[in-house]
Amino acid sequence: MKAVVVRASGDLDVVDAPEPAPGPDQVLVDIDAIGVGYVDVMARRGEYPYFPGAGSVPGLEVVGRATSAGPDVPGASDGQRVLALPSFGGYAEKAVADADRVLPAPPGIDAADVVGLGVNALVAESVLDRAGAAPGERVLIRGAGGGIGVLATQIAAARGGEVTVVTSSAARGERLRALGAARVVDRTGSALPDETYDVIVDTVAGPDMGKHLELLRPNGRYVLCGAVGGTPGPESFEPLLSRFHTSPTLIAFSLNSVPPEDLRTSWARVLTMLEEGRLSPVLDRSFPLTEAEAALRLVESGNPFGKVVLNPR
Repeated sequence: MKAVVVRASGDLDVVDAPEPAPGPDQVLVDIDAIGVGYVDVMARRGEYPYFPGAGSVPGLEVVGRATSAGPDVPGASDGQRVLALPSFGGYAEKAVADADRVLPAPPGIDAADVVGLGVNALVAESVLDRAGAAPGERVLIRGAGGGIGVLATQIAAARGGEVTVVTSSAARGERLRALGAARVVDRTGSALPDETYDVIVDTVAGPDMGKHLELLRPNGRYVLCGAVGGTPGPESFEPLLSRFHTSPTLIAFSLNSVPPEDLRTSWARVLTMLEEGRLSPVLDRSFPLTEAEAALRLVESGNPFGKVVLNPR
């Protein structure tokens, strides 16, 4: 099969690789669409601690058909369409994933659209659920034009929130309004949002995180679920202490720590919103697997609006 590996230099190569065999509690997936995320950029830079390193295959989310499974996987359905979250190995024609990280793909929806939800929808739904975003609350989304942000905007609006988004251009802002944003803040200007918020969803972090922590209302919840802007310095967390008596909450979230039953519950909520027309995948661009390098460069640039997808065939 064809697969993409990361070389020691950080370059990507398309190689002929042996088909992976599922372990006792794993599922083998014949892949139709591959999600490209910022974590893949970090992996090729050597900045993601869980990536095995040079010679390994990146990719943490795929959609395809379950073709076989290990003996400890009860009721594995041969040919069932699934969303699978492998521990890397997704930039290939086939991949294995632990059975408890394999979820049903909705019928009648293109594989690229399913992966356009995928990890990003699971993160967006989970963080807003953990933050307890309630109807009528003000919600701020940092990095709203990214893969997580475009879905968090929709989900926050679907939960009845008054959504403000931070993005990089008026054109992106108008697209976010169409997805449910009530207000748009252009991050290229010097001004911060001029309101306070009950919930802040941050996919950016970086040196300005502390300034955004100061925008929390009393009893506000700040959820950090990405760091495309870099690691914030210790001074970024000073507002948590200086505003101690307003009872701010900081939640750091990674999908890696979500128990399987919670993962299934979150995905079921995502599919319900999809069926009800309250949530739609947003795709930026698709590339063939052989152009994985170009896809990663695009994600690294910060320019995509929504999800970047690889097609293995």
